[in-house]
Amino acid sequence: MIQTNESDSFIRYHIMMQVFLCKNMMPSVLYRCSLILFLMLLCSAAMVAQTVRISGYVLDREDKPIPFAGVKVRGTGTGATTNLKGYYEFRMQSTTDSVTIEFSSMGYTGVSRSMPSLTQDVRLNVRLADADIELESVTVQASRRRLNTMERVSTKDIRVNAGPTGGVESLISTYAGVTQNNELSSQYSVRGGSYDENMVYVNGIEVYRPLLVRSAQQEGLSFVNPDLTQSVQFSAGGFTADYGDKMSSVLDIRYKQPQEKEGAILLGMLQSSLYYGSSAGRFSQITGLRYKSAKSLLGSTDTEAEYDPVYVDGQTFMTYSFSPNFSVNFLGNISRTRYTFIPQTRETSFGTLSDTKKLKIYFDGQEQDLFLTTFGALSLNLVPDEKQRHSLTLSAFNSNERETYDIRGEYFLNDVQLDAGGSSSSSSSSDSPNALGIGRNHEHARNRLNYRVVNVGYRGELKLNDKHRLQAGLSAQMEKITDHISEWERRDSVGYNLPHSEAVLLMYSNLFADTEMTGTRVSAFVQDRFNFSTGGGTFSLIPGIRASWWSFNQELLISPRISMRYSPENRPNLVIRAAAGLYYQAPFYKELRQTHQDADGNNIVVLNDKIRSQGAFHLLGGLDYTFEMGGRNYKFTAEAYYKSLFNINPYIIENVKIRYLGENIGTGYATGIDLKLFGELVPGVDSWITASIMKSRQNLDGYGSLPLMNAPTYNFSFFLQEYVPGNKRITATLRAALSGGLPQLNPSKGLSQPAFSSTAYKRVDLGMMYKWLDADDAFVRRSKLFSQMKAAYIGADLFNLFDMTNVNSYYWVSDAYQQQYAVPNYLTRRQFNLRLLVEF
Repeated sequence: MIQTNESDSFIRYHIMMQVFLCKNMMPSVLYRCSLILFLMLLCSAAMVAQTVRISGYVLDREDKPIPFAGVKVRGTGTGATTNLKGYYEFRMQSTTDSVTIEFSSMGYTGVSRSMPSLTQDVRLNVRLADADIELESVTVQASRRRLNTMERVSTKDIRVNAGPTGGVESLISTYAGVTQNNELSSQYSVRGGSYDENMVYVNGIEVYRPLLVRSAQQEGLSFVNPDLTQSVQFSAGGFTADYGDKMSSVLDIRYKQPQEKEGAILLGMLQSSLYYGSSAGRFSQITGLRYKSAKSLLGSTDTEAEYDPVYVDGQTFMTYSFSPNFSVNFLGNISRTRYTFIPQTRETSFGTLSDTKKLKIYFDGQEQDLFLTTFGALSLNLVPDEKQRHSLTLSAFNSNERETYDIRGEYFLNDVQLDAGGSSSSSSSSDSPNALGIGRNHEHARNRLNYRVVNVGYRGELKLNDKHRLQAGLSAQMEKITDHISEWERRDSVGYNLPHSEAVLLMYSNLFADTEMTGTRVSAFVQDRFNFSTGGGTFSLIPGIRASWWSFNQELLISPRISMRYSPENRPNLVIRAAAGLYYQAPFYKELRQTHQDADGNNIVVLNDKIRSQGAFHLLGGLDYTFEMGGRNYKFTAEAYYKSLFNINPYIIENVKIRYLGENIGTGYATGIDLKLFGELVPGVDSWITASIMKSRQNLDGYGSLPLMNAPTYNFSFFLQEYVPGNKRITATLRAALSGGLPQLNPSKGLSQPAFSSTAYKRVDLGMMYKWLDADDAFVRRSKLFSQMKAAYIGADLFNLFDMTNVNSYYWVSDAYQQQYAVPNYLTRRQFNLRLLVEF
């Protein structure tokens, strides 16, 4: 540790000079010399008393020490360098003037701490955030993040991403192997899996989402707040044993621990948000509020209605450090969704040019839903030394969901006739000669669901030596769910109730439930991260094993997993990866429900306590290759995979709700290849293009061979950013997706062979951001009002740039001959959005 202290050297020098003079002077002046010496000692003591000691630790965001970090007082040469434990210490003269101390280290974002005065010793601990690394350093960063199958996602790209949902999930949907075929939803499918097969972690804690919410209809804000996000990692399969029991993917989010004041205000036509972060001594916090209303966006669909969907969310992440070795974190969230829907009319045309049909519906009634979720997690973190760390976490999640609607409709299904001029004509009336079907329907629901999840878990890490790092964890989770379902649909076609009976009035469909479920889950994992060198290169291995047990079905699961990376010594720009392992889809409440018929023919929900977890064996191999072209660095990633599926619990998608069969009846597979080209078309901003090809199938007992419900055969996407030529303050973002159609089932027939496949999903979104003000602008520096502002942006988005018509789901109607037609429910059309962002 290097220290500089000019005052101590000055005092010692003058004392030595006085002693020398006194020894060599005449006795007559000894008294005067002694007096001078005494006064000098007093002055020296006074000078020593006026120095203060500044010390502390410099840590990273995971509370690990940063060695050789620079610490200095701004404008002086006074300072120190941290030792191997991240500790620093130096002295300086006390002062009543303000002092700024700067902390810096290569690979980290430097911070500074200002103090109004220094009159006593100060203990100052700081955390440095990882620096944003530009693509020129992509080789080093890629090797670090590709130790396993996790891929780092730039938080800068999240802010500029153009799309109706925005956020982390919207950006993830442009990655290889990921499909999102509904712009109103934050849910995504990975390599043929359902939306329920994706894990989301925030600060090491798994988070949940409401169960009754219809994806893309009542769904509003995802749990992850992008304003609070520090880092994002994503894996499309083959992830390590420290992540839980799901079959498809994992999204790992880390929230910020601010080192100084920061914040931003966003005002937009679709969404507004506010966040503020601060740090004071040992305490830091970051808090965000979000508000979203999709009223204007939903108004671009075929149904004319009064939409009033309001989504409100508040989150906070707080940290208090009792010492450099011990800290406590709290993560809290409260989310409220109120969905009000009063439909009026709907008019949809479908078919071909030679066989066009039109559906016209007149509605009466409304839907009112309310979803309220709360979440809290308290973590104790202990880092005794640089070789070990321990964490104990207690978390609780509660969701109250209410779904109520009574909607009646009268529909007219007509042929559209073309006249001699080629224009269409039709009439929405019962006496129209072109009428194919006339009917009424009434949909009713009074559904209530509450579930509570309490989890306590421990995670530890021990560095055995330079080659081995051992990790382990143990957790216990208690669940309690109460569910009340009362929903039915009545249909009348040409005066006849469907299905028709002379004796009783039958419902077209119904479902009733009054169930309660409690259960306890226990899980544990252990894994090692080690590396070794051979004559031809460097290997990194992460072998691990995971075990879990659930009291509800008495099932014990064992999941061995391994990841490998190899870097050839003669090809430093090439990284070869491979992974294999067993992954289980531990059933939650939705997967347990079976539908049985009672003596009166009503459908009732029964919980299947014999159900087993769905399983998948993952085998994948890939490579990362970095190269230079045209003076810019690029990275090409390729990954081939094979997923062998067993104990399949099949599902159907009914009115954008996933309904599981509730039993394990089949096997299947999904195999394919994912390609991604990443680079900077212009310096400082990321762009990429991806392509995925997949083949999949499931073999179900009693149903034969069926396609997977969320497995398109192809998927292409790109995310492009570029500065406007001549003006780096204007950034343009283009986001596009093209995904193959999905199989469509007739809900009235349940699980069966698909009736057809939907059309391909295709969409392009354009976004523009203009940096209106910057902290370096002369106007901002001179203005007291804007002195705390870092930057201000004006953004304009054009969603669905080419006004393409995509289909969300299908509404099935019957004509007079009981022939059924699938009427497409179209998604949103072209939409304009304006936003203002101010950072401070």
